[in-house]
Parts: sequence; C-alpha cells; structure tokens
Amino acid sequence: MTAVTTRYVDVHDLQRLARLLGVPRMLRELRACIEEDFLRWEAFEMSARTAHHWPVGVIELMPVSDARHYAFKYVNGHPGNPRLHRPTVMAFGVLAEARTGFPLLLCELTFTTALRTAATSVLAARALARPGARSMALIGNGAQSEFQALAFMDGLGIRELRLFDVDPQASAKLAANLAPWVQSGALQKIHRAASVAEAVQGADIVTTATARKARAAVLSADMVAPGTHLNAVGGDCPGKTELAPALVARSDVFVEYEPQTRIEGELQQMPQDFPAMPLWQVLAGRAAGRTQAQQITLFDSVGFALEDFSALRYVHGLAQAHGVGRGIDLVPALDDPKDLFGALLAPQAAAAQLIEDFPA
Repeated sequence: MTAVTTRYVDVHDLQRLARLLGVPRMLRELRACIEEDFLRWEAFEMSARTAHHWPVGVIELMPVSDARHYAFKYVNGHPGNPRLHRPTVMAFGVLAEARTGFPLLLCELTFTTALRTAATSVLAARALARPGARSMALIGNGAQSEFQALAFMDGLGIRELRLFDVDPQASAKLAANLAPWVQSGALQKIHRAASVAEAVQGADIVTTATARKARAAVLSADMVAPGTHLNAVGGDCPGKTELAPALVARSDVFVEYEPQTRIEGELQQMPQDFPAMPLWQVLAGRAAGRTQAQQITLFDSVGFALEDFSALRYVHGLAQAHGVGRGIDLVPALDDPKDLFGALLAPQAAAAQLIEDFPA
C-alpha cells in the first residue's frame, strides 16, 4: 500500500517561508484567509478554549471544525518566561481531515500565532478605524509588536508609530527591527515616548500588547481622544486586562467569539449585559462598524480558534506549494486496519518476542 504521511512544518520551515515570501505578504494573505473564514462563521462548530491556570501562567487548547477539517492549537501564556530565555507564548497545532480524522499537518504556531494575531487586528481595524488613519501608538513593544506594526503599515497605511514600553530595551529592539522600513520610506516616523499618555497623544489607533498577568489599566479614559480605534491584544485570560473600565464603557466594543471574550477580554470587567458586537457580523454586512467620526471603537481581541484554523490551512497550502516541511509517520500505515498489533511487530519478530517475554 502507499503510505500517507502527515506534513510536519517546524520553526525552521516558517523561517524559510518568511524569507521566501516576506512578512508583509504573509500578513496580507493570512488576513484574506481569516476574512474568508469569518464570512462563513456559521459553517463552523466552535467553543471557548479549555484553559488550565497556574499562578505563573496558563496552558490552553483551542479546537474548531467545519465539514471538511478539524483543527486545534496548544498554546501557553507565561509572562515570566523571558527570564528563562523562553517565549511568553509558545504554540503548535494540528489540521486534520474531518472525513477520516487523519492529521494532515503538524505545525509550529509560535511564529504563526504572532502573524495571525496581527492579521486579525488589521482586519478589524479596516472595518472599525477612521478612514485615513496614519498614526498608531504601540503600548507594549515585545514579541508581538513588529508583527502589529507591519500589518498596520501594509494593511491600513500607517506611517507613524508612537512607541512605549516599561522596558526601554524593548522599544529599542522594535525600532531597530523596523529600521529597514524607515530607510525605504514605508514608515515615515518612529517616536519613542516617555509615557503611555505621550505615546497615545495624537494617535489615530492605539494597540495595547502588554504581557503582565494582572488587572491593569494601561490606558485610562482621559488619555483617549474621540474617534480613536483601540486594538486591545494583551488582555487574553481571566484576571488580565489593559483598559480602565471607564474607557471600555466609553467605547463601542467588537469581539471575536463573545462567550470567550466575556471571560478573558476587557469585557470581563463589565456587566454581563454590556453590549458587544461580533466582528464577523460587521464583515458580513449584518451589523454596523464605525458609524461616526467621534466614536471610540474597541476591538477586544483575545485570539480565537477560528483564526488558528485559517492560519493552519494557509500554512498547509504554502508548505505544499513551496515544498516546505517533511512527511512524518505520525500514525501507522496499515495493510490490515484491524491488525494494529501485527503492524507493531513484524510477524516473525512478534513470535520471537512472545517466546522471549514469557518464561517456560
């Protein structure tokens, strides 16, 4: 019989794809995949992720499926990891064939999660931010920040970045990584601010991507001008927020999967009847996004399994098209599907093993 293997895409394969295609192109194409899946939202079976929490962090499983494919992501969130020289977020995922359950793809999702988070952020901003937005404040300049910057530069036309992080070295790292785009003229200005208030001043869009697991109020209501679009990325588990409740109350809130966001997002601070609009309904034309220039819009982004489904099918397509990754025998190929034991040991070896294992 012809063996069917699972394609394995590791971190080195993602690096190869990023060098081959460029990060802006990958962000653009991934955004299109996510939008395509959001527009068929009702075709999916979905649930809030399963999470196990410890004082130092969380490990989560995120499943979703449609009629053709099942996908899940394993992901952690441990804010103290950088002290151990490990990423705060680490992930991998599987894309499987619904018809048979066969795992088609086993894939790294640490790089890919950063890509899909930024792609989703700009997908929301294109529907919710004021037309002509050109300036963005980035509060929290860690692992996600470059991806957010490039996504908004390419997908929304952002030309000025205003940076703040409690760790000045993080802002210096971000500015250094973006230097090629400054030199090319794609990014006109990077301003490193001395405070959150200074960074936010004059920004059309404010992205918060902080890592501290705490009920924080990184942004207060008095910092944010009418007409601002807020892209809140860092508040993504119970007990972790970035925006003051008064600021959330001033905003029109848009979410991915509402049952999950009310547990994990900025909405966890608000009454259960506080209104929130699913982003997919805005994208599908079933609900209004921004309706006036002075409106404060908030994308309360916690990350949802459907975005990982989109990312996995996108990477699977890239890997096939560009010959990236390798086949692995993650599940056995069986001549007789009912003879699992016989496949574990060749017939002669099985008999010899039985004689050896059992005393006379």
